[in-house]
This record gives sequence, C-alpha cells and structure tokens, in this order.
Amino acid sequence: MELKEILSKCDHTLLSPTATWDEIRAVCDDGIRCGCASVCIPASYVRQAADYAAGRVPICTVIGFPNGYDTTAAKCFMAADAVENGADEVDMVINLGWVKDGKYDEVLREIRAVKEACRGKILKVIIECCLLTEEEKAELCRVVTASGADFIKTSTGFAGGGATRADVALFARLVGPNVQIKAAGGIASLQDAEDFIRLGAARLGTSRIVRAVKAMEG
Repeated sequence: MELKEILSKCDHTLLSPTATWDEIRAVCDDGIRCGCASVCIPASYVRQAADYAAGRVPICTVIGFPNGYDTTAAKCFMAADAVENGADEVDMVINLGWVKDGKYDEVLREIRAVKEACRGKILKVIIECCLLTEEEKAELCRVVTASGADFIKTSTGFAGGGATRADVALFARLVGPNVQIKAAGGIASLQDAEDFIRLGAARLGTSRIVRAVKAMEG
C-alpha cells in the first residue's frame, strides 16, 4: 500500500490536556504537508486552527471526551459550537453507562441529536471497545447504523485500550453501508495502519504515523 494512501486516511491527532498552540500549529503543518484526512485537536483550538489552516486540511475535534457522560444537551452545544468555530468533523463519545444499563434507545436518540447539531458536518461515534462486551459492540453497530452518523470509531485512546484488528473486523461485518470505520488508539506503525485499512478502516486516529514518516525522511 502506498504511503500517500495511508496518510490520506489518517486523522493526525493531538488531544493531550497540556497541548499548546505551538504544538497544535505543528500538527496542522504536518497534516497539511502529509495530506492527512484531518487534524484532530481539542475544541478550544478549533477556531485558531481553522483560521491558520485556511482550508488546507480539515479540522476535527472531540466532544463528550473522553468519558462520554455529559448530558445530551451539553454534547449538542459542544458540537454546534465546534462547527460554528470551523470544525469540519466531530468525534463524540457515547454514554457508556447507558450501554451498561441497556438503554440503547437513549444512545440512539443522543447520537441523532448530536448529528443534527453538527449541521451536515461529519460525525464519528466513539464506542470505546475496550470497555464493552462482544454483545454490546454488536448492538452498537446496529445503533450507529440507525443513527445517521457517518463513522463508528473504536476508541478514545484514553481508557486503557485502543483499536484491535478483531474489533475493526467486527465492525466491517456488522455496520451498514452508510457507516464507515475509524480505528483509533495504539496505531503505532505503518504495518498497523495498513492492517487496519485492509480490514475495512476508512480512517485512522493516530499521532504516530506522521511521526514515523518524518523519522523515515530523516
């Protein structure tokens, strides 16, 4: 697989709580230079990054992150605010407590509400696979398919586990044709990236692939 193709599927990511503008700007520069799918950054930097990137790379941010237990109203506000500030894509975390309570209808309603708040921008739904049973993952494939969201995403990378090949393969089997797959968390090498793409991932949430490319370039 050509390097350019791999990079074109990467959401080049920096979500550290201590991220500075200089670091965010460097992520934008790298994302632009490498032809990444987007740069995924904290919401507080979206307007500044959107102004700086000036359309040269899409801006992605996260809401309800990383725990997912904000109210639906709060998530909708965060999504609308992000879009107003210039976000092209929004990655939301579901309410995992509702999943454990079996409240899948509530999860579905929330995703639909956030999708509406995104005003036509791309919505990716993070289900945090490392905290779920196989049955819960399968049910969430159904929910996300029914929700109108654009992507199902494996992980935040903040819950002690990241993307696995088994989870991406599961998604590929169970989500509808209207839903794409984003693998995120722990994608450390070009081989990892290629494996996930071959299994069906259309996006990769990673900070390491661009760094690996830069190391190769010297």
